[in-house]
Amino acid sequence: MRKTLSWKQLAGMTKWTKDYEHGPTNSQSRLRLFGKAEKSVRVTLFRDNHAWCPYCHKVWLFLEEKRVPYRVEKITMRCYGPKEKWYLQKVPSGMLPALELDGHMITESDDILAALEASFGPLGMPMPSITPQRRLERQLFSAWCQWLCYPARSAWEEAANKQRFEEVLSQVDHALQKHPGPYFLEDFSLADVIFIPYVERMLASLYYYKGFNIKEASPAIDRWFTALETRETYRGTQSDAHTHCHDLPPQMGGCYENGEEVQQTRRCVVDEGPWDSLPDCSYPEPSDAVEEALARTLKHREAVIAANCVQDKAKVDEALRHALTTLVSGEICGVVDKEMATALLYIRDRVNVPRDMSVWAARRMRAALSQTAEAAGPVKVLPIPFENRYDQQPAQFNYAVQPVVGG
Repeated sequence: MRKTLSWKQLAGMTKWTKDYEHGPTNSQSRLRLFGKAEKSVRVTLFRDNHAWCPYCHKVWLFLEEKRVPYRVEKITMRCYGPKEKWYLQKVPSGMLPALELDGHMITESDDILAALEASFGPLGMPMPSITPQRRLERQLFSAWCQWLCYPARSAWEEAANKQRFEEVLSQVDHALQKHPGPYFLEDFSLADVIFIPYVERMLASLYYYKGFNIKEASPAIDRWFTALETRETYRGTQSDAHTHCHDLPPQMGGCYENGEEVQQTRRCVVDEGPWDSLPDCSYPEPSDAVEEALARTLKHREAVIAANCVQDKAKVDEALRHALTTLVSGEICGVVDKEMATALLYIRDRVNVPRDMSVWAARRMRAALSQTAEAAGPVKVLPIPFENRYDQQPAQFNYAVQPVVGG
């Protein structure tokens, strides 16, 4: 069996870093300058800590695409914890996103985008010009919610909900084919930004809960996602299937499986792997994916260990070193202790993209955690909560270091 590396040895195996202020889009930044001086910052974005909020996603993408310098304040969503008191004093409703522009607070994502467009110019065509696309996005959203978020009372109703979604999806596919390029308009624009957050979530959730692959059903959407993944702005905000499939139920009030064989198979792959063939990401694995996963885990290892469901923290510490040894060596450094295996699977099920790391880094990290735990045989895994995600409260990670996998 592979000898377990020490924390010191592991720390010497990665030099991965990121320029959070001026470099590529990333979820960990608190300040984005794009090569400009900090005194030029006029905007503060208040978004959710875990990058789960789709409406925050829209505003975040706009700022990144327009390269508007801005500060970031990360706020707890009610589905995973109580709102910060200081934020409720600024925004009594607790609504997210919110944006402070030249000292003026704005809520509602559409109002925020309109204000940003007025101050910094449009992203492609101005917002009033894309009303047909915005209306189509809401139609798709409605059909998705009807199929996903309400339990079908019969097989006929399930089939009718699916058919309605497919009909609207066909309209979206047609809209994407109106121009020779892959986007909704001639070039990437606000129209794409409007569609991105929820279509990304549809791709993940329908695959998991319905066994339905949007990319297979709509070649134009497949092409659209491929084009999006060439943009560092999108890749820096992109989530994955595992994250969305478990962050959506408490946000949406529930997500319902159809129980079909293909759905059960796809659910198992999202939860337990192998993750490399999932439709949530189609670009090749970056050469630094393993180093990123190692660096991000090392940065927050103390809090990751402290927040684990296994109470024996010495076991969690040792188990995590085993998993990281597997990650960096490519050789399985298994654990036979069942508590240690439970600790690793608990971490695996709570790796979030992009909050913690990028898609491919998370794939490598989840695989290493699973492979390391296998030697212990079957173990009882603490299920991921469905009605809330209080297991992900940022406050539990705020001891001695920055928030574990969110900062």
